Amino acid sequence: MAKVKYDWYQTETAVTVTVLLKNASEKNYSVQLEQNSLQLKADGIELISLSLWNPINVEQSGHKATPSKVEIKLAKLIGHRWESLERPVQTEESSPAATAASSATVAGKPKHNWDKISKEIDQEEDKEDSVNELFRKIYADANEDTKKAMMKSYYESNGTVLSTNWSEVGAKPVSINPPEGCEFKKWN
Repeated sequence: MAKVKYDWYQTETAVTVTVLLKNASEKNYSVQLEQNSLQLKADGIELISLSLWNPINVEQSGHKATPSKVEIKLAKLIGHRWESLERPVQTEESSPAATAASSATVAGKPKHNWDKISKEIDQEEDKEDSVNELFRKIYADANEDTKKAMMKSYYESNGTVLSTNWSEVGAKPVSINPPEGCEFKKWN
């Protein structure tokens, strides 16, 4: 019996398992889906039996064969990201604490907490939004000279200067002044 390779990817609503199986329709393959498991049988290959990370909706799940593979789409019951395709098998010597410690690293590489990273990015975007909102408010509440100063300084400095002082900005061209430690490059 030959071993076949398989891979998987996920979205918020589904997990797709791709099994590399040439001429799948000719190999009398069958897929058995249950809420917590997946089995694929086919002529001439080892049985693939997976204990899934989270439960799936069997009625909304399905599979299809192409000339080079079988794609199995598993509809998630819960819209959480799966850390792995399979749930680790608990043995007597593996405690929940040991499992958590071992799942924190894979081959010496730290595992990323993507939910935490996503929240941090959202917080940074919120800060950027509040700064942009501040500039919009300053511009909206400003008199005509302040608005002209803001537009002229920002335009002439290629976005490196924003001034509200029209008497200073209106008298001469605004030079490019990038932040300290940065270098201005003109892109063509």
